Amino acid sequence: MSPFSFINVANAAPAVSVNTNAIDAIAHASPVVQLTLLILVVLSVLCWAIGYSKYMAFKSMRQADELFLNKFWKVNSLDTLFEDIDQYKSSSVARVFKAAYLEMKKISESPLLTKTEGDKPVLSGLDNLERVLSKATENEVSLLESRLTVLATTGSTGPFIGLFGTVWGIMGSFQKIGQTGSASLAVVAPGISEALIATAIGLAAAIPAVVLYNNFISRIRKQEIVLNNFNADFLNIVKRNFFQGN
Repeated sequence: MSPFSFINVANAAPAVSVNTNAIDAIAHASPVVQLTLLILVVLSVLCWAIGYSKYMAFKSMRQADELFLNKFWKVNSLDTLFEDIDQYKSSSVARVFKAAYLEMKKISESPLLTKTEGDKPVLSGLDNLERVLSKATENEVSLLESRLTVLATTGSTGPFIGLFGTVWGIMGSFQKIGQTGSASLAVVAPGISEALIATAIGLAAAIPAVVLYNNFISRIRKQEIVLNNFNADFLNIVKRNFFQGN
């Protein structure tokens, strides 16, 4: 046996075991970092819940719109279409039509806005109908945009909330270094681990929120085009058949 073997064994550095498991890091993280992670998790759950509910709402609306528009172009009477309007409760186009039909009914019942040419009543007050269509469309778009602010807020603030947790975790590591006078892995690893977890969860909450937000905004813009096209078609039909001077 070498005479230096004993010296090597005696001077060998003891093995240091540092547990950097994510769950353990979160469990032993500072209260501030844990609160930060909780906020991010709650925001992420809200975003996925909103994303699912919006996806189902858009799917139902698209199917109902297709059915309503098919019926709209086939019927010969607006009265007949209005009688069946409750069959298309999920259709935003049907709701716009309902608002316009009710306005036309008010106009037709007003003696100041109605006159008769032969056996056919002729209406005036087209501006009123145009305003109702515009307002109904804006209401539908506003309804579609509801709760998207949560997605936008999470997408824009998620990384910064995670960064706050990161900075706080690193500050904790420096404080431990100052208290122990050692910069060993056992001292700094727990704080660095919780800091990186905060960054990761911040990104995990923000990225899906941004993707969902952009996707829904694109769908809303397409739906707005559908509504505007319907408004133009509806106005052309009623101008030819019901309103005077057009």
